[in-house]
Amino acid sequence: MPLLYYWRWDNYQRDRRFGFGYHLNQNSPAMDMAGRGDSLWAFTHRPDGMYVLAAELVMRAVTRNPPNYRYGRFRVWGDLARSRYFDIERSPNVDPIVRALSVRASGERLGQSFQGHAAVRSITEADHRILAEAAVYLRTVERVALYPEDEFEARLVHGLDVHPLVLNEQRAEYGRRLEYLFESVDTQRARRHVEQLQETYEGRCQLCLYDPRGRYGHRLCHAHHIQWLSRGGEDELENMALVCPNHHGAIHRDDATFDYQTLSFGFSQAGQERLVLNRHLPQAA
Repeated sequence: MPLLYYWRWDNYQRDRRFGFGYHLNQNSPAMDMAGRGDSLWAFTHRPDGMYVLAAELVMRAVTRNPPNYRYGRFRVWGDLARSRYFDIERSPNVDPIVRALSVRASGERLGQSFQGHAAVRSITEADHRILAEAAVYLRTVERVALYPEDEFEARLVHGLDVHPLVLNEQRAEYGRRLEYLFESVDTQRARRHVEQLQETYEGRCQLCLYDPRGRYGHRLCHAHHIQWLSRGGEDELENMALVCPNHHGAIHRDDATFDYQTLSFGFSQAGQERLVLNRHLPQAA
């Protein structure tokens, strides 16, 4: 079932500043009705008073976040290849189009009809086709680059001090992302989390129980951030899992989802793989 989301301007600005990551966290029960391949249409309210289409997230999955997660119970994972963000500076007024859809939007200002849990609303397939037609000629914008997580997480694990990504980066708009990744994240604290995970699981992969420390005497498993740091994920133990290099590579190459309700990673071809070993992640209801 397709969805329509009112993206508050302050939240839109924040998400754009830190790099769009094709994620959406919300409490709305409508999130639980969407499925793989459905579209989540987002519109926002520009400072000049105009409502415009901001994005179409083509959903890969809707999963549960950790209990009491401050940004909402549900998370939409957008398909990286099919989702898109629109150039809101060049977009036309979408107010009359939204008011003509099947959802109730009778407030004097359109955003008043999309508050709280009603910020995300289910729409019909006919509504979806209307929005798709309205978006045919909209210009899209590039996301702020997402830096290679393997590279960044390796720096947390190994404590490397040289940042070639910073030295080689020329595009000025990436500056905020560099600041977030390399200055806002406390690498010493992050490495303590890695050490804690290694001790908690005795170096074993939570997915397949691979035990390199027992076999080779070396800790070869990696601490993976479930919501990547480069997509706004937090450096907290609740956002980390210990996985072997093979699983870590597969998670990143496949952009695997994670559901705190089933405590499982979702792969496009292999399906769901549950954690075999878990001593620290909370399970959502």
